[in-house]
Amino acid sequence: MISALGITWGGTFLVTELALEEAGPFWLASGRIGFGALTMLTIWWAVGFRLFAERPARSTVAAVLAVGAFSTAIPFSLLAWGQQHVTAGFAGVSMASVALIVLPLAHFFVPGERLTPRRIAGFLIGFIGVTVLIGGQAFDTSGSNLEWAGRMACVGAASCYGISSVLMRRLPAVDPLGLSTVILLIAACMVIPIALAVEGPVPEINGRGLVIIAFLGLVPTAAANLFRVLVVRSAGPVFMSLTNYQVPVWSMLLGALILGEPLPPTLLGALSLILAGVGISQYGALKRLFARPDPTHKG
Repeated sequence: MISALGITWGGTFLVTELALEEAGPFWLASGRIGFGALTMLTIWWAVGFRLFAERPARSTVAAVLAVGAFSTAIPFSLLAWGQQHVTAGFAGVSMASVALIVLPLAHFFVPGERLTPRRIAGFLIGFIGVTVLIGGQAFDTSGSNLEWAGRMACVGAASCYGISSVLMRRLPAVDPLGLSTVILLIAACMVIPIALAVEGPVPEINGRGLVIIAFLGLVPTAAANLFRVLVVRSAGPVFMSLTNYQVPVWSMLLGALILGEPLPPTLLGALSLILAGVGISQYGALKRLFARPDPTHKG
């Protein structure tokens, strides 16, 4: 699921470029979230609207509302606005920083996610690899008078992803499909009013634009959100944050394969650093994943 998320979100940049030709960033975000929410709601209805195993406390309801805001509504809006004022390189580096933000949060708020020297070293090596991959353009100036605010918006979006992963992990027993649906419904209720306030009424979108937005809502929003919930709830927010190291790699590889964009000469070295960082920080999880079963065990 981590690999699928990396490829999916890495390829989303290509589709988003096409979608922005048809709609503004806030209506684009509202469209993909809204379509994703309706899709998940249909599936959730078919399986009987399962959510919490027991009646949730008020604090749990508040936590779910916070997850909906911090996992989708706020970061989508911050990135949509921030990317108008910063370079793509800086946006890529800021998303990779999710792993560094999750690390200290999980140490204090998630049992079993202790901050160890090996884990810190792995994440720093991986982050260096992402920086090498993006190159010097990460710190190029965009020429915008609001560039400082755009950079703060991108880092704020990364912080939101980190906070939402930790909050999601701390929820009581919950159905993953139901939780991912509720998250998107909450986000849609928050983002659509923002789009109305910032960009005005719903724009006229042709058939090509509707198909693109529907794809964004179905694959990188609805399906990827369900995968994200499953990973965070089963493997934890620290493991989930490894996805953000993969996104710039897949974005550049798919751009080269589909759009014919040149590959940076540092790709191989950067990829080696990223994989090394992942291997070092998640050595225990990888060891369990690839461990051979005991042939004498009859359980």
